[in-house]
Amino acid sequence: MPGPETLVVLSQWISPGNTYYNARYCEPVWPLAPLIDGPAINLVKMHWRNCPVPLLDQVKPAAWTMINGRLRPTYLQKRGARARARTSASDMRGTCNEWMRLARWLHERRITTLGDCTEEVWRAYISERWQGGVTRGHAEKVCTQLTDLWAFDQLNAHPTGIARPPWDTEGFDDFLPAGAGSAGGENSTEPLDPQVLGPLLVWAIRFVDDFSDDILAAWAERQRLITVATATRASPEGLAGLAEFLLPRVRSGEGLPSVRMHRRRRLARTYISALTGSSTHQVDHFAKQHQLCDLANERPGPCPLQVQVTGLIDGKPWREYMDFDEAADLMRHLGTAAAVICLYLTGMRPQEVQGMRTGCCPDPKPADDDGTPGRYLIRSWHYKNVADDDGNHISAGEERNVPWVAITPVVNAIRVLERMVPTGELLLSATHHDIPFQRGHHGALKNGALNKRIEDLVAWANHEAQSHGLPDQVIPEDPQGKIGMSRFRRSLAWHIARRPGGLVALAIQYGHMRTVLDARVSSGYGSRSRTGIHSVLDIETALAAADTAAKLRDQVAAGEKVSGPAARRALTAAATTPRFEGRIVPKTFAKKAAKFLARDGVVLFDNPDAMLICAFKRDTALCEPDQEANAPRQYDCRPGCGNAVRTDTYARLLRERADEIDQLAATSAGPLGRRLKANADRLRETADTHDNTAQTAKAIA
Repeated sequence: MPGPETLVVLSQWISPGNTYYNARYCEPVWPLAPLIDGPAINLVKMHWRNCPVPLLDQVKPAAWTMINGRLRPTYLQKRGARARARTSASDMRGTCNEWMRLARWLHERRITTLGDCTEEVWRAYISERWQGGVTRGHAEKVCTQLTDLWAFDQLNAHPTGIARPPWDTEGFDDFLPAGAGSAGGENSTEPLDPQVLGPLLVWAIRFVDDFSDDILAAWAERQRLITVATATRASPEGLAGLAEFLLPRVRSGEGLPSVRMHRRRRLARTYISALTGSSTHQVDHFAKQHQLCDLANERPGPCPLQVQVTGLIDGKPWREYMDFDEAADLMRHLGTAAAVICLYLTGMRPQEVQGMRTGCCPDPKPADDDGTPGRYLIRSWHYKNVADDDGNHISAGEERNVPWVAITPVVNAIRVLERMVPTGELLLSATHHDIPFQRGHHGALKNGALNKRIEDLVAWANHEAQSHGLPDQVIPEDPQGKIGMSRFRRSLAWHIARRPGGLVALAIQYGHMRTVLDARVSSGYGSRSRTGIHSVLDIETALAAADTAAKLRDQVAAGEKVSGPAARRALTAAATTPRFEGRIVPKTFAKKAAKFLARDGVVLFDNPDAMLICAFKRDTALCEPDQEANAPRQYDCRPGCGNAVRTDTYARLLRERADEIDQLAATSAGPLGRRLKANADRLRETADTHDNTAQTAKAIA
């Protein structure tokens, strides 16, 4: 049993380099920071003032045991693969808060010992616990937390004798509130409306690609002026320069250099000091002497910096000049814009973006002998479900075995963030993005701070869109609520999903390789309330199939001919498939998408790499799909398949591709050249076969 001076967190659970304060058992607040190494995790605490005094010495030992002990393997065996002997600090705090809530309920009923919490008391408490309204998923979590109180009490040297909760022996179902739709969590998060995401991404990329040089130069000049003003001492020359700079502006009615402060415009003392060679004290005294403080609020003027403006909006400079007062806000928006790009265009979870450091995406080495550069890869850390060999949660996470692929906008965003923080730092360091104060906050910017910054970026972008006469680039309100970090990951990049093998690429990028469409079984993520990521991939696949049908319908209407063993089926599918007109896709569309894809034989999949359309039918597919597959293995498309359909457009593309291969063959000697020539001949033969067998839609019907 711990004594009053026992450390709250024993040394074996503290990582090397973690220097956060470790409290004593007797203290009223227990910081859990010694258990926290993840950069995006809030530093949480247990506050014992929330526990009634008569029960304090009974709840505290269980909490200390939870912090420093481990649940028995026999206890974990019946609780699923996701059960952990030790959980995260945040989960521990949440569990302890639930215990203290129980303690307050017991205290109100004059129950002063946990040993008197019998099975009947548990039943009474849990029925009242749901009266305030709670989802079924959260209720199940609460029941698990309360069961842990009994389990950790069993591990104490002097257990209180609290009874085992009845739901742990009888099952949860009879003790939970009625279900009301899907459970919470990542899978119930709505994707962003495309009308929101489109202009938001435009402004984010514009910030990084077009504005970043101007903003970083303005910030550097602002910091230089602050350094100059801080080091300047009072002198007669400075006072003379001050009068020469300000008095003509006062007499002419011109605006005075000002900055925003406490919802007012105030004289820009630091800016004026650096420009005139006066001290800040001289500026203050001069302003008081000539009553300039109120005048600056009445006639606010700009603080232009000696920085060249290079960024453009719609072909015109985005600023007449960079302003001393605006530089801090622009730096803040620049970091947010880079974060938005990384959140959407990588598929990373928010915590994974927050964990990136400088150097995580190095320039690739040439992939080929001709100097063609390889892909940019992000080598960084992931945190979800990371545990050691004993099943204990690892707060610091671990480096991801498979790196993320970074496309050009992401690389540019990372390069900008690397210019904003020192080498070796987190790209979203809370200290260095705490502009302009840099107060030494822990780790990376947290979710709440980034969510607020995204809303501020949207407001700024909308103001700029209106002032530059670009109403089509205004970011509207999302019908599903505020833009949150978790919603970017749910807004899958459809242009990736619709390529042959694109779903495999998404599964790799998103860290769910087992969730490719043909592997619709078993994984923990895939078996959640709405079939996890499968439902999202179903939506993307269904929309792509609808687009393919519409495209074929338009081509046939324009007079193109069609060939292939599945031509009749394809034309029937094209005629009966509804056209997707770009409406919002809510999460409820997932069931409709799955039902649409289940129509074996009449769903069309475009395969531009094989230059054909697949009217997918499982029984005749040569790509050997799994028994329950609802899409072909497009990366394994084989000649002679009974599902193939080809149009005049694809026949033309086959010949164009053959011409390109002929050019390669002409510069390749030996066996390689002969193989390339044979490949080109096969493509032309396929195109000739189409020309000889193709028919109009009317003839096929």
